[in-house]
Amino acid sequence: AQPSLKIANINWQSKLNKAAHHTSDYSSTEVILRRGQAFTISLNFQTTVQPWDNFTFIASTDDDVYMANEKDRQEYVLNDSGIIFHGVEKYIQQEAWNYGQFEEDILDISLAILDRSLNHRKDPSIDVSNRNNPIYVSRVISAMVNSNDEKGVVEGKWNGKYRSGTNPLHWSGSVTILRKWYRRRYKPVRYGQCWVFAGVMCTVLRSLGIPTRVITNFNSAHDRNINLSIDKYIDISGKTLHLTEDSVWNFHVWNESWFIRRDLGSFYDGWQVLDATPQEVSKGIFQCGPASTKAIKEGDVNLDYDSSFVFAAVNADCVTWIHYSNKRKERIYSNTRKIGKFISTKAVGTNSRVDVTDNYKYPEGSLKERQVYKKALKLLGVSSTGRRTKVTRRRRRFSVARRQNMTVPTGKPTVSGKLNLDASPVIGQDILLTLSLRNLITDFKTIKVKLSASAVLYTRKPKTEILQWSRSIQLGSEEVKEIPFKISYSQYKNALMDDRKILVTALCEVRQGNSLLMEKDILLQDPFLTIKVFGPTVVHKAANVQVTFTNPLSETVTDCVLRAEGSGLLKEQLQIKYVNHSSTIEFEIIPYKSGTRQLQVDLVSNHFSDIKGFVMLDVTLVQ
Repeated sequence: AQPSLKIANINWQSKLNKAAHHTSDYSSTEVILRRGQAFTISLNFQTTVQPWDNFTFIASTDDDVYMANEKDRQEYVLNDSGIIFHGVEKYIQQEAWNYGQFEEDILDISLAILDRSLNHRKDPSIDVSNRNNPIYVSRVISAMVNSNDEKGVVEGKWNGKYRSGTNPLHWSGSVTILRKWYRRRYKPVRYGQCWVFAGVMCTVLRSLGIPTRVITNFNSAHDRNINLSIDKYIDISGKTLHLTEDSVWNFHVWNESWFIRRDLGSFYDGWQVLDATPQEVSKGIFQCGPASTKAIKEGDVNLDYDSSFVFAAVNADCVTWIHYSNKRKERIYSNTRKIGKFISTKAVGTNSRVDVTDNYKYPEGSLKERQVYKKALKLLGVSSTGRRTKVTRRRRRFSVARRQNMTVPTGKPTVSGKLNLDASPVIGQDILLTLSLRNLITDFKTIKVKLSASAVLYTRKPKTEILQWSRSIQLGSEEVKEIPFKISYSQYKNALMDDRKILVTALCEVRQGNSLLMEKDILLQDPFLTIKVFGPTVVHKAANVQVTFTNPLSETVTDCVLRAEGSGLLKEQLQIKYVNHSSTIEFEIIPYKSGTRQLQVDLVSNHFSDIKGFVMLDVTLVQ
């Protein structure tokens, strides 16, 4: 019998394979290969291989995440920095985010996240055997990025103070968060809100080779009972009443990952929605997705996973009621087009904004859009009698009682109105507004106006009242009146929340006519940051950075902290504390990776929640 061949050693051709598989940027000595791509190895045997020797080598991979376009792969797998959009629908802002998926320890941390999941602890062998499936992996990650069920990475917080952790607005990237979780033996990092969960999830999924991007949905509905209707109640003064758990956020941030859906069929391949923000439980755990964007667009809300929740986030109707008493309320506002506006993501290869709303729904008001909406209602078992409610015994009783007590406006409106900003609002300055009222008929009208302004979170939850007044306005035949008013800096400076958002509400009660409600979301502009990098940026060569900010306040800004980070530029987040009155700060960076790099800067003080800026740098290997 011929002796069997025995392998002496294996050369994994690390340098060659890393270059071919675009994994050279990982800070790891191990060979990291991508699915579905050929690789090269060398086998050294203990004996000389003869022509008659036979041996078989079998290797198989799954490639459900393949993207055909090379530029898309560069963006959604290899780009280690990006842009997250936020603000309000009429004033969209952008913020830089350091994904850093190739930084030291990040791949190991991403694998540790999988190992800490409930699925792995329940049955490690089944969990590991499922890790070739992006549907399974992405759903597990959506649960593990938040800490609600299984000591995940980030603990969410939307109210109160953040003294026992970090204000969510102060994060500029995922690397610091992931390392903190890992180095503190998996203790959840405090605190995060939606963009933080989405940024961290993007880092983890890109590090695992799953093409992923960050999505922002403006006027995002949180429909707790999935009946596709968001009800808001106000009292007779226009103040919001918390009589429902439904809400509309100024914006909400989630992720999309690209892979095929063998469980649903090829029609649903492509971008899949994932949301790590702990809003609702899915199968007993705070997780969301993957939900196919094609399923959402077509109203296939019965398909896995959580497509009904995402459909409601971009398609629900808005209804506002005046709550006079438990026995009487009046519907004063209904809008089928408010929810799901300007759904945004970063463009491939640039930092510009791309609108992807068409991926989620047909044009608002079109015949196809209404057909899809009705299809979703039917699949959800929701009745459209009076208003949309779930057809369950408890919900039926509630619906009947509500219909008996509600007042629905009849006839044409007799008065119209609008709230306008006179100038772009800047923090530290007075906010100038005008309330415009128009009499639409020839009869004389007396209108009782109740106006209020409150500091709100980006979830539109009011926190502190700033202003409230009421007055009677008389309008002659078809007359238009403009009532100017202001919110002074002294009125809002101590009430303003970190989000720098104010909600102004005007409730107009018309004798012998329908009530009128107007709302204005105000987002105060930040002071400006200017970032200058002097000289060429070269790997392993120091470069000086100068940050200058303009103080719009009358008082002096002191006790500031500047934070800076950027993959390939700074190994750890840089923090500089200073107490002087200078508006210029200087520091040094030493790049350690070539290519296009993003430097993020965040300035925090007692006067500002944070002022952020970023600059793109082209780092070369030699000068």
